[in-house]
Amino acid sequence: MMRPVLTATDLAGVADGGELTIAVGTLVTPLARDEAARRGITIRVAESPAAVRPEHHPIAIGSDHGGYELKEHLKALLRDWGYPVDDRGTDSTAAVDYPDFAESVACAVAGGEAWRGIIIDSAGIGSSIAANKVPGARAALCYDRATARNSREHNDANVLSLGARLISPETAREIVAVWLETPFAGGRHQKRVDKITGIEKRHRKD
Repeated sequence: MMRPVLTATDLAGVADGGELTIAVGTLVTPLARDEAARRGITIRVAESPAAVRPEHHPIAIGSDHGGYELKEHLKALLRDWGYPVDDRGTDSTAAVDYPDFAESVACAVAGGEAWRGIIIDSAGIGSSIAANKVPGARAALCYDRATARNSREHNDANVLSLGARLISPETAREIVAVWLETPFAGGRHQKRVDKITGIEKRHRKD
């Protein structure tokens, strides 16, 4: 499985004197270490890996026609990295409706059938909106490594949304790698995630 990499660019969103939590096994470049030392940033390794073993963490993935090609590309990468893949469709570039596939992936994650979920359409916006209608799903639209890391560290996102026509396959690969390997930081962020869950419960119709 590919190991995540922390570069000096990844520290741009961290405040001077702040702290960054990385997954066990993350490769930290020399420039990143120098930049962290210069700015007083503490790089903390999570006490336990974000994933125990990838083969124990199935990934549900789905897309509409606009995201089909990127879905197929990421599906192959996930399998190369050792993750079981649950492909929820679509199976061609024929026009379909993104909410159907976003809901299917989100339900797999919220219901415990999948560890995490990845949804893809042309812009990623519609799929993230649809997925977030499923109780228990926390979908995040990410467009670079920083947003991928933040969505996991701060928001404990369990569904990743990508816009196939807005990012390159290489960028998508980097986003997915960081997103899968970044653990939830907990601490002060936990109470905020709890408040999100509270909103969901208050508006849920039994």
